[in-house]
Amino acid sequence: MTPFRALLLHEEGGKVVPHIETVDEVQLPPGEVTVRIEYSTLNYKDGMILQGMGRLVRNYPHVPGVDFAGIVERSESHEFKAGDPVILTGWRVGEAQWGGYAEKARVPASYLVRQPDGLSAQQAMAIGTAGFTAMLAVMALEHHGLKPGDGEVLVTGAAGGLGSVAVALLSRLGYRVIASTGRPDQRDYLTELGAADLIDRASLAANPSRPLDRERWSGAVDAVGGATLATILTQLKYRASVTACGLAGGADLAGTVIPFLLRGVNLLGIDSVMCPREERIEAWQRLARDLPLDKLDRMIETVPLSVLPALAPKILAGEIRGRTVVDVTK
Repeated sequence: MTPFRALLLHEEGGKVVPHIETVDEVQLPPGEVTVRIEYSTLNYKDGMILQGMGRLVRNYPHVPGVDFAGIVERSESHEFKAGDPVILTGWRVGEAQWGGYAEKARVPASYLVRQPDGLSAQQAMAIGTAGFTAMLAVMALEHHGLKPGDGEVLVTGAAGGLGSVAVALLSRLGYRVIASTGRPDQRDYLTELGAADLIDRASLAANPSRPLDRERWSGAVDAVGGATLATILTQLKYRASVTACGLAGGADLAGTVIPFLLRGVNLLGIDSVMCPREERIEAWQRLARDLPLDKLDRMIETVPLSVLPALAPKILAGEIRGRTVVDVTK
């Protein structure tokens, strides 16, 4: 057992303070599989944890990082052997137990999936929880009947990590994607990912003034929540669906049951944290097959562990474009 580098959070004077430290492997939590981590990533929840928000972490010192990709170093499970490339997202890793902002992690074998062929560890973390959630959202829309040619599909928070992957996925699958963003300077970026047009997020951000609006969307992936989600529900076409994937715009939902009763619309909740393993494997296989990797590579900014505390407030403020990959060895 060898020591390794990690970003450790400490609670000091009622505040969460990060330090890059050398950690002994005996401090890792129990689990059947020890992974040598190559890359992690920065998600909205990571930003909250780095800022000490929401009491997501109860015990310190703590290693954050809800995602990681790497190579199995040791395994007591028949499912994995040394040398296997693996991915972890969710299961409250990085929140309830030590996570991916380190050179090593130890987890139960059931938390891991094999890295699909054709996908590198860096690309897997460019996808991360945000992109994995986007794939689950697309799969849910398909399961509820959405097909290419049905009409416009809306993606909110489109310049963020989840939104960027959703735009690229839906476009690749043949949908006409409308991207909602408050950053008009990102038009070229979103068009390159496959957006057919952009709308200003302000047009969706006020609480709806009437229970039904003009039918517009054949489907929607919403990463914003709040008034935006309430507005989308009034604009869905008959029997169309919207997936609820985030709450960057608020957790409240001010609306009526009228869209459900008169148009039969569907509000689909997407949970990527405790998602069953079979569905995880399917989603990662779909990502390797359906996500255009050349477009994924354009979303990536790779950073070292040391800059994460400075990036946390930026991702919470919606100021980060695309996906931030963390090289844990730097």
